[in-house]
Amino acid sequence: MFKIKLLILLLNSFLFLTCTNSQQENIIKFSVGYIGGEYDGLLLANQLRSHLRNFNMLDDKSEFQIQASISHSSNVFITNIDNTSDREKIKSSINLKIYNKKSECYVYSYLDSTTQFYILASSDNFTSNKKASQQIKFENTEYFVKKFLNSLTVGELVCNEKK
Repeated sequence: MFKIKLLILLLNSFLFLTCTNSQQENIIKFSVGYIGGEYDGLLLANQLRSHLRNFNMLDDKSEFQIQASISHSSNVFITNIDNTSDREKIKSSINLKIYNKKSECYVYSYLDSTTQFYILASSDNFTSNKKASQQIKFENTEYFVKKFLNSLTVGELVCNEKK
C-alpha cells in the first residue's frame, strides 16, 4: 500500500513538472543588437544579456532585437549657503527600442532618465570620486534594465513605426 501511494505522488509530481515546462514555451525571446554609448553601452549590453538569460528570454536568432543607447552627464552644484558641500549630480538617460526583423519595424519604445548625486571630495586625486561615479552609473544602468524588462507586455509588440 505504501508503495502505491509513493507511485501516485511521483506521478503527480511528474504531471506538475510537465505543466510548468509547457508554459515556458510561450515566452517571447529577444536578441540584443547594437547599443551605443561606448563603455556605458557595453555595460548596458552585458546587463541586458544577463537579465534576459536569467528569464530565459535571450535568443540570438529571435525576430525581436533590442537596440539601445545610454548616456550619462554630470555637473557640480553647491547645496548650501556656506558653500561647504559640493556635490556632483549624474543624470543618466536611456533609449531602448525593440525592432521586429520580419516586419522591419519598431514594435516597442522605452525612454527614461534618472539622476543621483554624491558628495564630491575636494581633490581630483581622490579615487573615491571616480568610484562613486562608476557605482552610480552602474546602478542607474541596472535600474533601467530592470524597469524596461518589467514594462514589457506581449500585447504591445505591434508595429509602431517603420525604420
